[in-house]
Amino acid sequence: MTPIAVIEVFAYTDPLGPWAWAAEPALRRMQARYDVRVRWVLVGFAREIDATRARGLAATALDVAAESGQPVDARLWLRDPPASSHPACIAVRAVAEQGDPGRYLRRVREAVFAEGRRMDRADALLDAAREVGGIDLDRLRIAFGSHGVLEAFGADVERSKAVPEAYFEPGTGRVAVPSIAVGDAWAVDVWRWEDWEAALSAAGGAPVRDAPGIEAALHSFGSMTAAEVAVVCDLPGPRAHAELWRLAVEWRVQARRVGGGELWSLSGA
Repeated sequence: MTPIAVIEVFAYTDPLGPWAWAAEPALRRMQARYDVRVRWVLVGFAREIDATRARGLAATALDVAAESGQPVDARLWLRDPPASSHPACIAVRAVAEQGDPGRYLRRVREAVFAEGRRMDRADALLDAAREVGGIDLDRLRIAFGSHGVLEAFGADVERSKAVPEAYFEPGTGRVAVPSIAVGDAWAVDVWRWEDWEAALSAAGGAPVRDAPGIEAALHSFGSMTAAEVAVVCDLPGPRAHAELWRLAVEWRVQARRVGGGELWSLSGA
C-alpha cells in the first residue's frame, strides 16, 4: 500500500472520559511522528453523573493511573464531581469555531484528571480557555449558548451512534471512548500506542519523523506527563523519569506537582 501524505484521523472522545486521558500518550506520539489531521468527535458519554456513577468514575480513574502511568487526582469524583460531560463537550465544539480545539481539549483534560478541577461550568471552562491563550474569550462566551454549536455537538453525538455496532461500548448505543477511525481501520476502546499504530498502518499511514528529544517534545506540546514523555520520545519509563529529573537539576525543565505525579514543561514556560 502506498503511504498517504496527510492522514485524516477521526478521534471519538470526551473531555471527561478517563480512558481518553490514558490515551493522551498515544495521541501525542501520533502527532509527533505522523502527519495527521485530527477530526474530533465529541461523544458526550455522560449526560448525567450522579453519586453512584461518580464513584465508578473515581475507580476507573485510578485504574487509568495504574495501567497507563498518567497522573490522576480521583478526589474530584468523590468530593465535587461534575454533573455532566456535555458542557465540556460543548465548550470544545465552541472553541472549534476559532480553529483546532486540540490544545483546549487537552487543557480541560489536564484540569479534570491531573488537577482535580470541576469542568462543567461556564466560568471554569472559560478559565481553561484563558490558560490556553489565543482564544477570543468574548466570542467564546457567546458561542457557549449558540444554537450552531449545540447542533454541531448533537451531530457529533449522532455520529458516535452511527458507527458499526461491533464498535459500540456495551449498553451505551455508541462507539467506545476512546476510539479512532483511520479510513476503514479502527482502534476501538483502546489507549495503548500499539493499537493506534496498527490502525494507522492498516490505512497506509507511515511515520515521517523520528522520536523527538525530551526538550523538543516539551517545546511542541507545552506540558507533558512522564508517561507521555516515555511514549513520545520512545524511552523506557524509568529512563524517562530519570532524564526529566536530570534536566530539572540543570534548570532546563520544570515540574509542577499535580494529583498522582507531575506535569513537565520547559523552564520559564
